[in-house]
Amino acid sequence: MINDKSPEVAPLPLSFTFSAMKLLSVLFSVLCLLSSALLAAPIHEKQSEPLRIAQGAEVDLTDYLVPGKTVVFDFTSKFCGPCRAYDQPLHDLHARRADIVVVKVDINRPDISGIDWQSPVARQFDLHSIPHFKVYSPAGKLLAEDKIVFGPDGRPDRALSSNAGRRLVDGWIGRQ
Repeated sequence: MINDKSPEVAPLPLSFTFSAMKLLSVLFSVLCLLSSALLAAPIHEKQSEPLRIAQGAEVDLTDYLVPGKTVVFDFTSKFCGPCRAYDQPLHDLHARRADIVVVKVDINRPDISGIDWQSPVARQFDLHSIPHFKVYSPAGKLLAEDKIVFGPDGRPDRALSSNAGRRLVDGWIGRQ
């Protein structure tokens, strides 16, 4: 004869139930953090096209360095005529040279018309002129950058300012 009564199981102590729930909650949180970190993982290889990053937001350039490649960061705006003149030559440089990566840093927030000098990324890098270039070595060290230094009269001091990044880029794209 079969007994329809299942054996009684002693209920788990309440403290065990709360401990198990805490453990599950912690594991779920860790899983969420890991998945978001993987989704936001920096790109460390050359893409087929130059990346376009920032859209006015602050950015950590080191997230876009590619080990073993020279990386050119081009701070730009679609409202800047001289910047647009660099678009095709930089695209061609990126495509032609396996050792060079071009990353376009758009200083404009999406809802701003005109060059967005007040954007977080423009303020982060103290931009007063674009196009503005920062060039990093294959080892991730800053090789050259454009820099405007202002004198006590508020005007750019040409002796202290530099367009070393632009000169390097101009040499690569054949503008000199």
